[in-house]
Amino acid sequence: MSQSFTKLWTHVIWATKNRQELIDYSIEKKLYDFICQDLTDLGCPVRIINGMPDHVHVLFLQNPQKTISDIVKQIKGSSSHFMNEGEFILEKFAWQRGFAAFSVSESQLDIVFNYIKNQKHHHLKKNGQDEFDDFVKLHGLGNK
Repeated sequence: MSQSFTKLWTHVIWATKNRQELIDYSIEKKLYDFICQDLTDLGCPVRIINGMPDHVHVLFLQNPQKTISDIVKQIKGSSSHFMNEGEFILEKFAWQRGFAAFSVSESQLDIVFNYIKNQKHHHLKKNGQDEFDDFVKLHGLGNK
């Protein structure tokens, strides 16, 4: 085969530093639009982005020429800079160091899309840390 083909859907979650609720409704669209554009510029088209005041979920096609760590590092760094330069909040904006990334099969795209779309509804029942812990268990990560 003389060509390479990839289609790597990735669901990434990351949180604000110390899970501070810094992403207010009044600024989330600006932040999400910035992240979406930055990912697009990296060759990672976004299917959906949404979250809560203390974390973000993004579903995108991964650029096969970039590692997931490099992509997330770029996005977190540039979006922190954007938030602090834009002075959208009084506090210093920062993300936590880590992130979670999960591959998504074509057959599960609509389920993951709807899950991300309905973040606010999900979190009426479960906080962000519990949600993250459930993802870790679901995917067989962490302590066994």
